[in-house]
Order: sequence, then C-alpha cells, then structure tokens
Amino acid sequence: MFRRKEKYEIKTFDEFLKMRRAGLVVADTLQRISVEAIPGVTTKDLDRIAREELIKFNATPSFLGYYGYPAVICTSVNDEVVHAIPNERALVDGDIVSVDFGAIVDGWHGDSAITIEIGTKIPAQSKLSSVTKAAMWAGVGKAVAGNHLSDISNAVEKIIRTSGDYGILEEYTGHGIGTKMHMEPSIPNFGAPGNGPKLVVGMALAIEPMVTLGTKEVHTLSDNWTVVTDDGTTASHWEHTVAITEDGPWVLTAHDGGAQYFKENGISSPAERL
Repeated sequence: MFRRKEKYEIKTFDEFLKMRRAGLVVADTLQRISVEAIPGVTTKDLDRIAREELIKFNATPSFLGYYGYPAVICTSVNDEVVHAIPNERALVDGDIVSVDFGAIVDGWHGDSAITIEIGTKIPAQSKLSSVTKAAMWAGVGKAVAGNHLSDISNAVEKIIRTSGDYGILEEYTGHGIGTKMHMEPSIPNFGAPGNGPKLVVGMALAIEPMVTLGTKEVHTLSDNWTVVTDDGTTASHWEHTVAITEDGPWVLTAHDGGAQYFKENGISSPAERL
C-alpha cells in the first residue's frame, strides 16, 4: 500500500476512519487500565484486562507475537522505561507504570501509551509524567502537512529541555503506523527543526517521547525486552497515533481526537466534527 512509489504509506481518509476504530479500542482499553491499576494489582492483571477488551471489541493485539513478544501490553514500572513484560509483580503505593498497547481492527493498527501513578503521587514523578505528556502533545501539534519531520522532534525536545534536567531516550523513537505497527519514518524525540522529509496528507505517525528523571543511558535486561535506566531513576512514556489530514492533525487514539488540545492551542483540526 505504498502508493505512487512513495517511501511512506499514504492513507485515504476512509482508511483513516478504519484506523480510528483501532485507535478507539486502544483508547478505551487504556482508560480502563488507568482506573484498575491500583496497589495490589499485578501487571499480569493489567494484561488480562487488555485481552478482555480486545475480545469485547473483536480486535487483535499488535504486540502479541511481535518478534516473539509474549503479552498484549507492555507494563514498565519505575526504572523500566519501555517494553517490560507483564508478570506477577504487584504494583505498590508510589509506583509509576507506563502502559503501552496496540490493537488491530480490519488490518489497521492503533498504538498509544500512558503513564499511571499508583496510589500516592510523588511530586517529581508527577512532574516527569506531565512534562512527557506535554512534550508528546507539542509534537502532535506539529504533525501538519508542509512541516518537516524534525519539527515534531524539536517540539518534543523543547518542552522537555525547558522543563528540567531530564534524560531523553535516543535509541528509541516514534514511528510511522498503518497496515503495520512500525513503519517508516522513525521520529526521534530530539533535534533541530526544519530537517527530514516534509509531512504530507495521508501519513500516520506514532509520536512517543520516553523520558527519565536521570540520564538518557539505558540497557536491556536478560529477557531481551525490558529497557531500564542505567542510573535506576524512574521514567515516563506517553504516545498517541496521529493522522495528517487536509484539515490538520487528528489524534486517532484520543477519545476527542485531540480536540481540546488543538482548540486551546489554536491548531486547525477535524477533531471537533468527527
């Protein structure tokens, strides 16, 4: 489905509507998980919830079996940044957990991640999550036809750098999405504006900053999946899938399509009427 010999998969608006169905499965599932993730619940319990939602919506998981990944969500707790496998670990008061989830409906993917604070909120972790989420939205706001890819990267980095001394993962990036979960282009969470390919109508991107309270240095555990911080500091991960339309960006994995953010920031978008 790489039309007109383009490097990137270009979707029609009707295909965006199909991706929206997958995006809403993801949004509903993460909303339920955010409510049920409380002290005493295991990360495996959260995976079970996601499996129930997939069945309810007649959707299939993007993650399960992907290069052998054994679960339908990633549940990264505290110093785990991304790709942690759900297990019998019970969440405790003061934990912070990033939940990443993808779903497929009729061959189209939606992908999103949220960070959840468990029980008592710890100010430094709350700010970390808020900054990461704000950086994601700043990147989403630059997903406009005619902009360059690195305009997204720069918007993400600018929010993080001006908010404190945080680490931005460099080895892990956002990505194109559509008939596959991971597609070109890769979207770093740092860089100067005005570089890279121009964004065009029909592209769909997963924008996902991964930020730590310490340095950017990370390593992968012996399970070959779980990425943790070298210095043991906690991390946050937020992600949305956004479509680039003629009328502006449309967040396929947000219930309101991003309408509130776009309205508050004066960004044109079809979100309010769709």
